[in-house]
Amino acid sequence: MFIVYVLKSLKNKKRYVGYTGRNLDLRLKEHNNGYSKFTKHNGPFEIYYKEFYDNKSEAIKRERFLKSGQGRKFLDNLGT
Repeated sequence: MFIVYVLKSLKNKKRYVGYTGRNLDLRLKEHNNGYSKFTKHNGPFEIYYKEFYDNKSEAIKRERFLKSGQGRKFLDNLGT
């Protein structure tokens, strides 16, 4: 199972979109500990939104969509 997730910065309200095939709580801890270049300077983060997929290709497709203009509009309509 793969998870597409959106993190929201508690520091500056910026969003981070990613996907993982691992434990999402563990991945959040990695982001909050600065293992990613972007999240290192914008954390701490909380999980704002997530979706589950059976295969990696669908998860990657959805992640790319959420990073696009249409995807950002979708996330804006969620209230971020």
